[in-house]
Amino acid sequence: MRVAESLNRALHEVLAEDPSVRVLGEDVLDPYGGAFKITKGLSSRFPGRVLATPISENGIVGVAGGLALAGGKAIVEIMFSDFVTLAFDQIVNFASKSVSMYGRPLRLPLIVRCPSGGGRGYGPTHSQSLQKHFIGVPGLAVYEVSPFDDHRELFGEMLARGEPCLLFEDKILYTRQVFGGGVADDLFQYDVLPGAGGVARVYVDDPEQADCVIIAPGGLAHRALAAMRTLLLEREISCLLLVPRRLYPFDVTPLSPLLERAGAVVVAEESTAGGTWGAEVAHQVHSRLWGRLRRPVSLVHSAAGVIPAAVHLERDVLVQDTAIVRAVQELLP
Repeated sequence: MRVAESLNRALHEVLAEDPSVRVLGEDVLDPYGGAFKITKGLSSRFPGRVLATPISENGIVGVAGGLALAGGKAIVEIMFSDFVTLAFDQIVNFASKSVSMYGRPLRLPLIVRCPSGGGRGYGPTHSQSLQKHFIGVPGLAVYEVSPFDDHRELFGEMLARGEPCLLFEDKILYTRQVFGGGVADDLFQYDVLPGAGGVARVYVDDPEQADCVIIAPGGLAHRALAAMRTLLLEREISCLLLVPRRLYPFDVTPLSPLLERAGAVVVAEESTAGGTWGAEVAHQVHSRLWGRLRRPVSLVHSAAGVIPAAVHLERDVLVQDTAIVRAVQELLP
């Protein structure tokens, strides 16, 4: 099953199990079913609970936030994550603060889904990864879809938090298969690290015997796997990949034994450098493991430039598996 199909099925199950959930967004009704078909079939099955909206991201999120604050549950689709900037005020100044600024805790179960990332030739304003702009906001959780995840469980976790959540969904990942049965491919296996909040770990034979640990969100999982394959087959360097479900809040403490044992850490993300999730993770690793790592934590980002519309030019800007390979090789010469 492809990730897009898994997300669609998860939404069907969420609406079937909880009549208080509403879905809002532009063009989410059948027969269109959303720009990437994640909401396909929902409006036909749940008429009146899937609401098509005008083209106004600020208005959509504002209505959804009010619905959630009044006792309902809302899932919003932003057609392209780039446009979530138009709802920044509603997310950061209304929804995230409403859970705590009225003198007592209030529930506001809101999920804002954000199809993100490049690689499909959509151009500068439809291809960005803007996760970093929402990291560190109190009362706001940031998630990213992973091919290793149970997506029904993912939606359940976000709604249960009772606070607004952003869910970034890499558009290339939509077309990929969901991993299952603990097998990533013919070379790598995976499991979910106990007590780490849904962090998947991907390895060859023994996760505790890796030469280097790569930490990357779900949208970069396949590029990280390609880098790990190259490093193993061409350099005999064994890497452990850690893919978190939740980007913020994020605590590296449960990961510390694995990181310390390897002694080398690379954090990769598609955002451009500067104030990023990866930089926050690197800071945590540095603070907790200073003196026990062989080298400083290495960060891999996309280039600081506008994303071109041509797919072959995007490769010169966006993070590729070769950049992760170089980062590991520099740590382990």
